[in-house]
Amino acid sequence: MSILTSPLPGTGSPRPHLAITLGDPAGIGPEVVLKALAAKDWAAIADITVLGTRSLLHQSLSALQQSAYAGSLPDLDALSLVDISPPLPLEPVTFGQASAATGAASFAYVQAAIRGAVGGKYDAIVTGPIAKSAWKAAGHHYPGQTELLAEGAQANRFGMAFVAQSPHTGWWLRALLATTHIPLRQVPDVLTPNLLTQKLDLLIHSLRQDFGLGHPRLAVAGLNPHSGEGGQLGREEVDWLIPWLEAQRQRYPQMQIDGPIPPDTLWVRPGQAWFGTDRRATETAHDAYLALYHDQGLIPVKLMAFDRAVNTTVGLPFVRTSPDHGTAFDIAGQGIADASSMVAAMAVAVEMVRARGVRG
Repeated sequence: MSILTSPLPGTGSPRPHLAITLGDPAGIGPEVVLKALAAKDWAAIADITVLGTRSLLHQSLSALQQSAYAGSLPDLDALSLVDISPPLPLEPVTFGQASAATGAASFAYVQAAIRGAVGGKYDAIVTGPIAKSAWKAAGHHYPGQTELLAEGAQANRFGMAFVAQSPHTGWWLRALLATTHIPLRQVPDVLTPNLLTQKLDLLIHSLRQDFGLGHPRLAVAGLNPHSGEGGQLGREEVDWLIPWLEAQRQRYPQMQIDGPIPPDTLWVRPGQAWFGTDRRATETAHDAYLALYHDQGLIPVKLMAFDRAVNTTVGLPFVRTSPDHGTAFDIAGQGIADASSMVAAMAVAVEMVRARGVRG
């Protein structure tokens, strides 16, 4: 798949409908959305609706115009906007300072996007970055946007995956996390054969549905150093992970499922494929990687693709993507935030909708 290069066969020029939420008003979300909207001729690619607060967009635009930023900016009057009144008094926003008011606003933006997507109005949601602490201050206790989206879509099985296309080689990096935002000491207890089966099934379904890979080659990480080294460095691999992998190979006999691969070597070939240091790597690297816990997957993903990685939630009835960065309160309002990941999130959302064949 190549970002925004080919229409879905039989649909002419598909124009999926994307909903974009602004994220936390005090963060860089509004800024990167504005920059991203002006980065491409999106009108030729998709119908885009922004969900946020009009006054916040004007404030963000004014801050960009007064900064050293010299790039293009969108015409707000021509923008399709669902103007959402903040649940708590928001104006004026103090960039860099999250609060209950900014948390309530960003929560309301996502809720509105979910309602629209569930109702069939939007094919995809692209979410701006939020601050979990601001959500909690506003009384919304969710681990993150992923869980709220799954609840709103009534999806019982879902997963957090990360996607990026290398600017050096064109190779696609895809990684799914078996566990997400939990303390490291809880990971061995939370990981079970049933959980991994759910995540593997989700990953395979997404690769088929969203990326057109009928027989993907998959790599599964080990949990312990050296994948336990035969039980000497932890027994999870010997006791259940290796038998589980054998059972999955029997369930999917036409697929290549490798593992458990020691975590310190799992990412060597993807790194070579990403940076082009081995010309064979783009052909021999796996199509997707199943990491067992948060940092095992995200440290290498961010090392390779920090400004290009896209967070996508698999298992939803609609497409959801998000830039793989946070609110960056320390630089909010200064006009220096990099919008590359937001542009990539929008582009990947279009491609995933095309692959699903929604509307068009």
